[in-house]
Amino acid sequence: MSPETRKQAGILIIIIPTVIYGGVSLLNFLINDPAYMQNPLRQNLFRAGHAHAGVLLILSLLSLLYVDEANLSKRWKWVIRTFIPSAAIFLPAAFFFSVLKPHATEPNALINLAYVGVALLVTGLVTLGVGLIRKKPMVSV
Repeated sequence: MSPETRKQAGILIIIIPTVIYGGVSLLNFLINDPAYMQNPLRQNLFRAGHAHAGVLLILSLLSLLYVDEANLSKRWKWVIRTFIPSAAIFLPAAFFFSVLKPHATEPNALINLAYVGVALLVTGLVTLGVGLIRKKPMVSV
């Protein structure tokens, strides 16, 4: 594993407790915030934001296991190391920030951050996939 990839992995592992904190916050809303329980849209988007944050952080760590094996330039490897984890910020942010008001009946314009997150995620994943497919197999003697 390259030093860049190892550093990125370390940062992502340190960030995972923020997702745990988010889960505790959701539990607190469920128990102590009647307005949260009366707003199904907010419940669904907060739950989606929390789930996406966790899954995308784990996907980011998984992708780091392969990035150094890909037949790609340093710049494209940087794209993978940056774009996939960035999706773990943009997608949950879209879900959380679009319904911050307790009585929101529809998401605000910040829901469009989800499209940025999707574009980053797809770009990072497709780049990684292409780089892995391009990798020439090692020849055994």
